[in-house]
Amino acid sequence: MKNSQHRHRQLPPTEGRTAHDQRETASGASPLRVVPTAHSATGDDAVPAWVKRRVLLLNATFEPLTALPMRRAVVLLVCGKADVVHDDPEGPFIRSADYSVQVPSVIRLRTFVRVPYRARVPMTRAALMHRDRFRCAYCGSKAETVDHVVPRSRGGGHSWENCVACCASCNHRKADKLLSEIGWTLRAQLVPPKGPHWRLLATTKELDPSWLAYLGEGAA
Repeated sequence: MKNSQHRHRQLPPTEGRTAHDQRETASGASPLRVVPTAHSATGDDAVPAWVKRRVLLLNATFEPLTALPMRRAVVLLVCGKADVVHDDPEGPFIRSADYSVQVPSVIRLRTFVRVPYRARVPMTRAALMHRDRFRCAYCGSKAETVDHVVPRSRGGGHSWENCVACCASCNHRKADKLLSEIGWTLRAQLVPPKGPHWRLLATTKELDPSWLAYLGEGAA
């Protein structure tokens, strides 16, 4: 192997910069710096809001794909791979020596990306809560837990057809009983959700209200 043809000059570390910033500088790009807004943190010890912030990424066809970290979304915009679909007037600014970008809430790829087809949406706690609209399947109050309609101790499976969002009170009262034994009924039929936006809902609990117009029925 001719390793000499692939040698790279190693740059000395610079104090006070992250490894990510060093890679950006080595590649010729200016390091990104976040300029927090007045609402970026809730207290001295709180994690800044921009650290957890996500940006909705749409395919070129406006199909929702995923929720990106803020920094990755800005990189797509700066590199010309995506366009802003929905601005956020309260979004933080990311600045370098060459440009300044206010983080939007929704962006769209300029080039279509083919997504592998999934016949069945994977069931996660987040997706289940969205399907049941964060309401208890038995009493309709705010859901806090997940319950198996037919308890697992009595042969019930962990599936869309046997799991529901449930409040703590109903979960405690039902315990390992069948609905027929306590005279309860479900408020809605249990069916697996369908639609491309459920790939996102299966991994994201909290949604930016501005995303709902792009997620379709079932996301609200």
